[in-house]
Amino acid sequence: MELRFEGNPDPGRWRHRRKEGKGRSVVAFVIVLLLLGGLGAGGWYGYDRFAGRFLAADYDGPGSGEVIVEVKKGDSASTIAETLHGAGVVKSTRAFVNAANENPKSTGIQVGQYKLRKEMKASEAVVALLDLKNKYVEGAVTIPEGWTKMQVFDELAKASGLKYEDFEKAASDISKLGVSAAWLKRTDGKKVDKANIEGFLYPATYELPKNATAEEILKLLVKNFNAEMKKLDFEAKAAKLKISPYEALVAASITQVEALLPEDMGPVARVLYNRAYSGDFPCGCLQLDSTVNYWLRLNGKEGKSSEKLTVDEMHSEDNPYRYNAPGMSIGPISNPGEVALTGAIEAPKSNFFFFVTIDAKGTMAYGKTFDEHNANIQIACKNGIPIC
Repeated sequence: MELRFEGNPDPGRWRHRRKEGKGRSVVAFVIVLLLLGGLGAGGWYGYDRFAGRFLAADYDGPGSGEVIVEVKKGDSASTIAETLHGAGVVKSTRAFVNAANENPKSTGIQVGQYKLRKEMKASEAVVALLDLKNKYVEGAVTIPEGWTKMQVFDELAKASGLKYEDFEKAASDISKLGVSAAWLKRTDGKKVDKANIEGFLYPATYELPKNATAEEILKLLVKNFNAEMKKLDFEAKAAKLKISPYEALVAASITQVEALLPEDMGPVARVLYNRAYSGDFPCGCLQLDSTVNYWLRLNGKEGKSSEKLTVDEMHSEDNPYRYNAPGMSIGPISNPGEVALTGAIEAPKSNFFFFVTIDAKGTMAYGKTFDEHNANIQIACKNGIPIC
């Protein structure tokens, strides 16, 4: 459905406003003075409403939490902005309208309900409204990037009325759910566990069929996974890396957990490949807390920060995901989304063996030697990252 955009005879396009002149700026300044000086105790309330409408105050991050907002038929850009501002999604209506004007794809926003975050940067709110994965459908279930199969089973059970154990049982042989034989082999000699569906539960929003069985629901997720892999040409690109698609999937699942920013997905995946396959990393292993924590969660325990992991938890021979297990991890540790999957098959070449998050934005720094890695850790410590 198309949206009606206020003040524009062509409903298929947002109105792109010319830059306002100095005269308008003066008027706005005078209005601010009147609001602050003339309304007394109610001045701040009036100013807040004025700021929301006319000043482009904006948040600077992706936001947090979750809120459902609705775009209705005939909503103008300013109406949508008011809805988002009222729900705490954007900091000001003007910031959203400006962001929409600057995004030529914004005319594609559809009528419906959307799951958004609170305190989002306005430009990211526009992008989120254009992403149909964020569309909320009653009775539907959303699987976020990076969830484990345990989290997915729990969410599917809640949404369907089935039991968690029903999904565990249905996943006992992934080949019966649509996972092809190409995914059940590796180039490094390790065996693929046919009872492990981790990695194949593609993150998206699914409208569950009424009275569907656990097996039918999991087949729906795997079918979507297969479609996305075909779209990404995942198997062929993994072959160019001289690894199996399953090994690339494992790398993507780890990258999804380790990297916070989209631009780091590929470089982090390359570090994993350098450690596991190059022959130049001393142990030829991954040495990651994330794999150890996955093992803890598999066993019903909480994950831990680096300094709280015990020697036994990191190195126990009973743990196939242990710190020094040789080569690529025995299996995926999450269900990765498109960006992480793309990073795994298009990982840029590098000679790095180390990575670390160095600031609150999630920026990664890379190093070839342990000395370089330590230097990056010191930068992280100075920036308040709790790893020291």
